[in-house]
Amino acid sequence: MNGGNRTTGVSEFVLLGFTDPEELKMPLFLLFSTVYALTVLGNIGMAVIIWTTPRFHIAMYIFLFNLSLVDVCFATTISPMMLANLLRETASISLMGCSSQMCFAVAFGSSECFLLAFMAYDRYVAVCSPLHYTMVMNKRRCLQLVVTSHLSGFLHSIIHTVFTFRSPFCRADIHHFFCDIQPLLKLSCKETFTSEILLFTFTGSITTCCLLAIVVSYVFILEAILKIRSSGGRSRTFSTCSSHLVSVSLFYGCVLFMYLRPNSSYQDQDLSASVFYSLVIPMLNPFIYSLRNRDVKMVLRKTLFVKKLCSST
Repeated sequence: MNGGNRTTGVSEFVLLGFTDPEELKMPLFLLFSTVYALTVLGNIGMAVIIWTTPRFHIAMYIFLFNLSLVDVCFATTISPMMLANLLRETASISLMGCSSQMCFAVAFGSSECFLLAFMAYDRYVAVCSPLHYTMVMNKRRCLQLVVTSHLSGFLHSIIHTVFTFRSPFCRADIHHFFCDIQPLLKLSCKETFTSEILLFTFTGSITTCCLLAIVVSYVFILEAILKIRSSGGRSRTFSTCSSHLVSVSLFYGCVLFMYLRPNSSYQDQDLSASVFYSLVIPMLNPFIYSLRNRDVKMVLRKTLFVKKLCSST
């Protein structure tokens, strides 16, 4: 379908994110295939370690387990279609496929916002009220927070999907590599003011509330750390939070840059931020948490040691 024709009967979109130049398609395919493979292996590996290690069945690792699953689902919502399109002459996606991809991408992204905020609360309780940690962050409370994050994420996603696809589209060319809210709003035949207000209101409220909860949690955590007299104690306590801080900084930095702006300010060069947000961060998270977590590294060493023993006998 010619993207220049004004029609209300768009049944298929063309994703133009990585179509030019043609000679870059194969290098990009190899690069993103590697990124996706590392994302799946890293996050599934982290989830398996947590699931099979009884001492990891506490709130901190239950949240990390769910974060790993969300990252795998988020990357899988975007990467396979993008990789297939890199091998096709025309990078197309159906209207139903586009709406489904956007719905799941927004849902998993929103769930990650809530999970990161709940993880900050978990670290606050662990550092500021260690004696009450097991009572406050018991399995029931933890599961309630996890379910809340997923339900809230999907509710947020359904609202945006309905309002984005309720009006007809005048063009079929999406200047992006997956179906995202802002590139789709630019194709609408009607005024998108309501959808933009919803984007700012809901996404802004969720991001602001979650980020505020994280900042407040870490203010109290920092205050508690500064009260620790020994430098070794301060270092050990801070190390339990550092990986989460790195993950939060990467994730929320991209979210604030990408979504909390007027639709008119969306530019094609924002693809780089989208790549980092949707492909690179899910790949980095398991390595950030495993490399900076002494317990996880210990389990990995034991697992590798056992495998070496089995292979040598």
